[in-house]
Amino acid sequence: MGDNPTSAVAGDTLRRLYVYNGGFLTQKRIRRVLTLAGYDIRLGKPGDGDAIGVWGHSPTAPRGEMVAEKTDAPIIRVEDAFLRSVLTGRDGDAPLGLHIDKNGVHFDPGTRSDLEQLLAEHPLDDTALLNRAKDAIADLQRLHLSKYNAFDPTVPAPAPGYVVVIDQTRGDASIKASGCDSNTFKEMLYYAQSEHPSARIIIKTHPETRAGHREGYFKDTDCTDRISLMVDAISPYTLLEGAIAVYTVSSQMGFEAILMGHKPVVFGQPFYIGWGLSDDRKPLDRRQRKLTRAQLFAAAMILYPVWYDPYRDRLCQLEDVIATLWAQARAWRDDHQGLVAAEMSLWKRRHLQAFFGSVKKVVFGEHQKDGRRMMIWASKAMDIGNALRLEDGFIRSRGLGADLIAPLSLVLDDLGIYYDPSHESRLERLIEASVTLPNSARLRAEKLVRKLSNARLSKYNVGETRNLSLPMGRRILVPGQVEDDASILKGCSDITTNAALLDAVRAANPAAVLVYKPHPDVEAGLRDGDVPHAAEIADVVLTQTDAITAIDAVDEVWTMTSLIGFEALLRGKKVTCFGTPFYAGWGLTDDRAMPVTRRVATPDLTALAHAVLIDYPRYFDPVTQMPCPPEVAVDRLADDDLPKPGAGNRTLAKLQGLFASYAYLWRR
Repeated sequence: MGDNPTSAVAGDTLRRLYVYNGGFLTQKRIRRVLTLAGYDIRLGKPGDGDAIGVWGHSPTAPRGEMVAEKTDAPIIRVEDAFLRSVLTGRDGDAPLGLHIDKNGVHFDPGTRSDLEQLLAEHPLDDTALLNRAKDAIADLQRLHLSKYNAFDPTVPAPAPGYVVVIDQTRGDASIKASGCDSNTFKEMLYYAQSEHPSARIIIKTHPETRAGHREGYFKDTDCTDRISLMVDAISPYTLLEGAIAVYTVSSQMGFEAILMGHKPVVFGQPFYIGWGLSDDRKPLDRRQRKLTRAQLFAAAMILYPVWYDPYRDRLCQLEDVIATLWAQARAWRDDHQGLVAAEMSLWKRRHLQAFFGSVKKVVFGEHQKDGRRMMIWASKAMDIGNALRLEDGFIRSRGLGADLIAPLSLVLDDLGIYYDPSHESRLERLIEASVTLPNSARLRAEKLVRKLSNARLSKYNVGETRNLSLPMGRRILVPGQVEDDASILKGCSDITTNAALLDAVRAANPAAVLVYKPHPDVEAGLRDGDVPHAAEIADVVLTQTDAITAIDAVDEVWTMTSLIGFEALLRGKKVTCFGTPFYAGWGLTDDRAMPVTRRVATPDLTALAHAVLIDYPRYFDPVTQMPCPPEVAVDRLADDDLPKPGAGNRTLAKLQGLFASYAYLWRR
């Protein structure tokens, strides 16, 4: 059963699993998960100690059942787990988990499946397990994650007060296993109307029906003045939130209705009936135990499935799958309408296509078309009010952007951009909302910050890591910046150069030990911001030194708008700002610039970190070529498990820096 992230291939002998369905061989993800779970997929005739693998009650299952009857080999039934993928399997998406059941299949009441045995016999009283279940339920609802996830969570539901009747795909195995058919669906619709005579009835179609893959049981001809078909790709949680009652035969959405606090009326015999949480019109007498929602969820989503991590190629826990599915669903939801990228450098286009073009290819041009949204590098957006502003994220790469190293994270901001305090940004809204983060989100942010700190990672991860011998005293790090950087142009007024910053810090701290660290782009000769006389003001000038080494060696950081200020906050250092970076104005920094009056929320550091590192950026894994959670990007950087840049990068970067410097001098 599930919740065991340890791979069975590390040293254990694999159990031979003989299959008679080509999908076990051709679908690489399914075969890999089974291998990690301890099974060696084979063709042929099973012997002593071998097992037969079949896919649930699929049309091919009788082949394996026939061989099992003749050889007396046990049957292992495999099915998709309840959090599967963004798109359906028929659309080509691979599952993130499997049910590997030795006794039956969860939707067949004719057998006592492994899941039913868990629900009936497992104590389900472990506090830590139940807390995990409660946190995961909250996360699924907050992030709008379901079995399939190709929908826009912002699509509104009808006005509240309706009854939801859930359609399913015609001939589904779970319907047949419950002894149900098309008449059952007619009966369900009849009772929904008669038991709620004044309510509207909304029939929710199945994602595969909406995609045209399989027919459902209801059609337009079933609609009346009070009955309508919901064919829009809407979040099941949004729809369930406004419902006064829910009717189903055996749909997983009935399980989600229970998690939302409903007591669904159920006409079939799915795994979730019989535990006191549903109104069962076809009860199963052997199920008499009363369970809480958390207990039902813990068995079905934590203990029963085998979950898979596609980035690290290993088994994992539910929380990892939630992070994975959220990253992938978010990419689909952001990109499925298509994007037009304006004014993008040639070298960036391949990376942007990989980042944003997995659903629809990115079109590079200057005008919106075909309902696509336009994205443009934030510094070039100017007054293009309806464009998405694009920028690097805060865990970027091992190497400089000016060296044309592709980013692991990018942000798309539909309101403004994080470094421009003159306009509200999406990040500001996320920071404001972070004060009410649930416990699970806070724990994730704390773990991510610890992972970053332990791995000694920063935005660019360049420079030497070494022991610094600094003078005794109150040590203040003054990070240099690129002086034509947009965060200075937009976020600073009185102090806008590295020289002015050094002078101001020395004037305010005449007896302190000032440690000046030039920006790596400036040190590399790629951007403007050199301070030739820095050694005359600062006590120490750190060259070719990585940011975390510098932060660890000091007591405080004084900056204009440098990201080092945020990185210092994460590591418990006091930070003073002469400009208005995204992390200033929330009560966590000593702010010397004019305040941004709309920043009135008071998040703690954990909440700020969640907004900045988890909610705001998107991450891309260059190894698997998939959207990924931030934890994967951090692991890639920590392990240096990244593709190496080509030899031509440096030459092209030099040329780009030369042109940028000329442009900067011309503006001055």
